[in-house]
Amino acid sequence: MKCPFCGHLETQVVETRVTEDADFIRRRRQCGACEKRFTTYERPDINFPTIVKKDGRRTEYKRGKIQESMTLALRKRPVSTEQVDSAIERIEEKLLSLGLREVASSRLGELVMRELKKLDKVAYVRFASVYRSFEDIDEFKALVDEVRR
Repeated sequence: MKCPFCGHLETQVVETRVTEDADFIRRRRQCGACEKRFTTYERPDINFPTIVKKDGRRTEYKRGKIQESMTLALRKRPVSTEQVDSAIERIEEKLLSLGLREVASSRLGELVMRELKKLDKVAYVRFASVYRSFEDIDEFKALVDEVRR
């Protein structure tokens, strides 16, 4: 591993730890030349399916986009970051379990809505109203009535 401070190619692992949730390995390293320490993380390289947009364009899956959308819908709502992270992990697990190379963005949107509905009804309505592009108030009312049941 190359030292990020001096560029020296020889570094030594000083300490190795598995994170609490066992999702990755954290390693403390020390440079053989400048002796500065730094941390590296090992994570599995997972290939998520390509997302196919409504217009046919294909884009790579980006966790950050899901997180931004959910955070926006959950703005000023009593939902913790940990709950959002757990919801995103469930979405990602579902995407991977599908075993598909491509997934329609509409299917991904439905997965996000399902998780938001579990977390917070107001956030679910916020997200759904934008995601489904309601044309009139009756469609919005029907969604609110659905949530109330």
